[in-house]
Amino acid sequence: MPPDELLADPLIALLTESPLARHPGAESLQRQLQHNIRSAILNGRLPSGTRLPGTRAFALAMGVSRNSATAAYELLGAEGFIQLSRQGTTVATLAPTSANHTPSRAKKQPLPTIAERSTHVRDNGFASAESLAFRPGVPALSRFPLAVWKRCMDKAIQQAGVSALGYGDPLGEMALRTAIAHHLAVARGVRCSAQQVVITEGAQEALALCVRLVTNPGDTAWVEEPGYRGAQTAMACGDLRVHPVRVDHDGIHATDRAWKTHPPRLIYTTPSHQYPLGSVLSATRRLDLIAKAEQHGAWIIEDDYDSEFRHAGEPIAAMQGLVPQAPVLYAGTFSKTLFPALRSGFLVLPENLLARADVLLRETLRGGHRFEQLALAEFIISGHFSRHLGRMRRLYRSRQQLLREAIATHFAKLPHSVSGGDSGMHLTLRLPAHFNDTQIAEAARAYDMAPTPLSRFALQPEEEDNGLVLGYGNTSEARIPTLVKRLAQLVKAQISH
Repeated sequence: MPPDELLADPLIALLTESPLARHPGAESLQRQLQHNIRSAILNGRLPSGTRLPGTRAFALAMGVSRNSATAAYELLGAEGFIQLSRQGTTVATLAPTSANHTPSRAKKQPLPTIAERSTHVRDNGFASAESLAFRPGVPALSRFPLAVWKRCMDKAIQQAGVSALGYGDPLGEMALRTAIAHHLAVARGVRCSAQQVVITEGAQEALALCVRLVTNPGDTAWVEEPGYRGAQTAMACGDLRVHPVRVDHDGIHATDRAWKTHPPRLIYTTPSHQYPLGSVLSATRRLDLIAKAEQHGAWIIEDDYDSEFRHAGEPIAAMQGLVPQAPVLYAGTFSKTLFPALRSGFLVLPENLLARADVLLRETLRGGHRFEQLALAEFIISGHFSRHLGRMRRLYRSRQQLLREAIATHFAKLPHSVSGGDSGMHLTLRLPAHFNDTQIAEAARAYDMAPTPLSRFALQPEEEDNGLVLGYGNTSEARIPTLVKRLAQLVKAQISH
């Protein structure tokens, strides 16, 4: 049949409506043919039972080789969209979906249902680039020794070779677990063996793992108020009833009334440097929390996220090591001490829990990132980690002092207070409740700043939960005075309005 007569056929005309791209880099012709026919079937323009033209006629109409047309039909047949037989090629009978109804006949589709737990996860609304100033939780990325890290990676690849291309131990590389256990014993006073260390993809996976290990849906979990949003999310995703517990200058304040009215199964705390207020959980409260947890059969998650950066005296020892066999799940991360993209954290499990959870851990974890884990082990064992921590302590100490001085200067005539303690990579600038911290933070983004409103850290915000959390880890000293001056101007602008 001549091409003009072919194009007069309504079916051929339908199939040739979408021209084929023939420029360099375009998909193969057979893939384009397959896509066009599949789309016509899904949107209902080629109903079930429609007889398709033979490959010779189809190829001639489309201006392609018969091999391309045949290959397109074969792929569609393998996917189940068409049926190939000696009697001809026809469109298969498909289950009705919204995709294969014409727009005029399609009914308005309801929103897809998702897990109810997702409704309990809050959007902080302040996701931002790490390069923006004052974003909390971002270390001094430009100061990381990339050349040293590359040598550690090269050594790991050279020594492990193809043997590290498999999954590996689900709990992590033993070399890294051993290095972490030794470091924690010396630097943090943690009591553990390498076997108790589980490598995770950052602190968030460690928190999710804790929830999976020791709680059931409907259990009660305590979180600090105000506190780390990632912990709130992990608890909500575990279908736990999240109960906020107020924090004061001595850390989380778990009253006898709270133990009676909302007894927890799981308690999340940041005892060495409360996030975001910076208080240190007193020894009295640490021991009382451990004792009460033992009495009530509860577990404590100790998040030791940035305690390595103590700016006055030695780092405060971990709560985990205070009492033998304490019901403490100790979580740490290298996102703050090294860099976030490493996606490496760890969880130290009590021996009695590890024995019961071994099967669950090995059946739900899969290992991976083996070269990175081996490189990190080398980085720690060779002393590079300790030296890097020392350099960063000095840097963050200097930046925190400069930030304090700038706040004292530019907020001198504004009501405020500063909290944050003598550790970490952030300070909290607290403001009276009549200042809208969310609006100030939004306005700051126009000036390349990303402080987080303090009110966003509270599940049930009170008047005192108002201010700005200022991360100085990745903010250079040269910019701090000017940026703080601009923040003060933004706060003053609210007074004028």
